[in-house]
Amino acid sequence: MTDIFGNMQMATSLKVLALITFLAVLPILVLSLTSFTRIIVVLGLLRQGMGLREAPPSPVLVALALFLTFFIMRPTFERINQEAIQPYLHHEITEKEAFDRAIKELRKFMLKQTKEKDLMTFASSAGIPRPRNPDDLPTSVVIPAFITSELKTAFQIGFMIYLPFLIIDLIVSSVLLSLGMIMLPPMLVSLPFKLLLFVLVDGWNLVITSLVKSFVP
Repeated sequence: MTDIFGNMQMATSLKVLALITFLAVLPILVLSLTSFTRIIVVLGLLRQGMGLREAPPSPVLVALALFLTFFIMRPTFERINQEAIQPYLHHEITEKEAFDRAIKELRKFMLKQTKEKDLMTFASSAGIPRPRNPDDLPTSVVIPAFITSELKTAFQIGFMIYLPFLIIDLIVSSVLLSLGMIMLPPMLVSLPFKLLLFVLVDGWNLVITSLVKSFVP
């Protein structure tokens, strides 16, 4: 009897340890397996392109990126809840089956966003022959390929956002140089024009809409 209670306590302790470990790595999973990476990089490039160091503050950008991530990932999270979490909570499947089902849904999302070139690059680096279907690739290949593709897409979007701000900087610099106002920092003069342009074109709406639409449903 003592051995049974001891084994039960050990099993409970292991489950608590597994839960704590999962909560510890959860931020990393949110950063790397969802749309968060692309969103936060684009928002960071937007702030840098406008020449604003602390506006919006970093916590605000992170919060916005998180809420946009939950919005974009909602269909995937709902399927994970239906296929993995709820059956596990009702003791219909084991922990391993729940984990496998959750990873399967995340893989579907990642593969839709990942460029084939990146998948083949990591598959080749791992010594894996070219598969007939991307679904045949192991998760250890899909995850780094997905992150790489997200960074590429984020920089492409960031370049398109950065370009009009760069043009404003060049125009202001040329005007100041022609007027002989060399000592006046061009960024100080161009900042109000950047803010005005961003407000007139409803910049936040354009950026957020473009980000959401950039993800393949």
